[in-house]
Amino acid sequence: MDSYDWKLLAALQGNGRLTNQEVGELIGLSASQCSRRRSALEEAGVINGYSARLSSKAIGLDVLAFVHVNLRAHDAKSLRGFQRLIETDGSIQEAHAVSGDADYMLKVVAENLEELSDFVTNTLLVNDTISHVKSYVVLKQMKQTSELPTKR
Repeated sequence: MDSYDWKLLAALQGNGRLTNQEVGELIGLSASQCSRRRSALEEAGVINGYSARLSSKAIGLDVLAFVHVNLRAHDAKSLRGFQRLIETDGSIQEAHAVSGDADYMLKVVAENLEELSDFVTNTLLVNDTISHVKSYVVLKQMKQTSELPTKR
C-alpha cells in the first residue's frame, strides 16, 4: 500500500458515503484511479464493508457494559457452545478472547440495567459452559471510534 491508499482509507473512514470523485478531489487522484484502488482494497480484505453508525442512546440502548467471562472448560464442545452464544445474541456487540483473569471480554448493550441483569442472569449464568461472570457498567463513554489509525 502506498500513501494514496492510506489517504483513501482515511477519507473513507471519515465518510464511507464519499463517491470516487469526492475521494479523488480530497487526495489528488482521478475518480477512476480511486475506483480501482478502492476495489483492490476491498478485494484484498483491507476494506471489509460499509455501514451506518447508529447512536445506541437514540435507539433506546442506554446501557453499555463490559462483561468478563470465564469458561468451566476449554474443550472443543464448550468452545463451540460459547461461540454459538456470542454469535446469536444481538446484545453482544463484541467478544474478545483475552489474557489475564478473564477468558473472554464481551461488550454488551441493553435498554436499561434491568435488561442487562436479565441478560447476565438468564443468558450467561444459565449457560453450561460459563463458570464466572463479572460485569462492568460504563458510567461515561469518553471516546468511541471504529476508525483505525491511517498515518503511515
